[in-house]
Amino acid sequence: MAGGVGSRFWPGSREARPKQFLDMLGTGKSLLQLTFERFLPICPPENIFIVTNAAYKDLVKEQLPELTDNQILCEPSRNNTAPCVCYTALKLQALDPMANFIIAPSDHIVLKEAAFLDKIKLALGFAAQHEALITLGIQPSRPDTGYGYIQMDTEAEQGIYKVKRFAEKPDLENARAFVHSGEYLWNAGIFIWNVHSILQAYKNHAPDIFQILSQGNGLWNSPGEQGFIDIQYPQTRNVAVDVAIMEQAENVYTIPAEFGWSDLGTWASLHLELSKDEQGNAITGGTAIPIDTSNCLIRTPTGKLTVLKDLQDYIIVDESDVLLIYPKSKEQEIKQVTALVKKETGDQYL
Repeated sequence: MAGGVGSRFWPGSREARPKQFLDMLGTGKSLLQLTFERFLPICPPENIFIVTNAAYKDLVKEQLPELTDNQILCEPSRNNTAPCVCYTALKLQALDPMANFIIAPSDHIVLKEAAFLDKIKLALGFAAQHEALITLGIQPSRPDTGYGYIQMDTEAEQGIYKVKRFAEKPDLENARAFVHSGEYLWNAGIFIWNVHSILQAYKNHAPDIFQILSQGNGLWNSPGEQGFIDIQYPQTRNVAVDVAIMEQAENVYTIPAEFGWSDLGTWASLHLELSKDEQGNAITGGTAIPIDTSNCLIRTPTGKLTVLKDLQDYIIVDESDVLLIYPKSKEQEIKQVTALVKKETGDQYL
């Protein structure tokens, strides 16, 4: 899934080039390219499909030239994840009625890729043998209020647990209780299932979405597919697959995992993943001289010198046309700041 705007990463992430297309880690590769390469040990490139907004098709082709046009699913509207998962399942079912597949966001970090693939293989094996909807759950390392949580129930098979319930992002008190109980995992939004299992779940729990998109049967993977999607897709509900399917279904399972995961949702989460100096400053791009400055993210253009004094816990992002200086403790406001920017300056800086 590579269709998001990444507004909490403004001004690095822009509507014309969102964060999944950026080199956020200083590796020389975008998050999309890193995600694509992560799956190559278990999946040939011709079996990897990218679901994105139609506006980003050329960006996908530029960064992943090995893909054919049929491997790039272009959404004409942003309707959240439930419609795009249903669209993908119908398209893959037309290619292989027995297909098992993985839904993964394109903008996450996975540091321990071998451990990640081991869990994916475990999930694929279970999905092939059972009518099961599987989600990877991350062992929580702290009482984080920025993630949804999964409560585990009984163990169905070794390493695979029935899901008791999903919990929305909690307040700090509940987050602490969740972590202390040992029963809860972070919801990573990585799903594994068989095409039959997930489409049956749509029939049962989101029949409106299924009814609209299944009218395209006979057009999938043909020249008529995009025309159908352009007309029908915007009529689907704007809803997450977590809400439409996972929170409703009974046959949901989770696999507890620890593979150096981050959803890289905010500048502060990026700061956690980058290497830092002795004062905890993460510096990328240009050269920075931090004086009495600590725990800051400093991202500036290559070739630019930045001198900072007496700053603690700040985000400093210089994108040449936009300079953002913002307290890390208030970074959740950045998404709303873009609305103010739009009001004051239009779309020029978005």
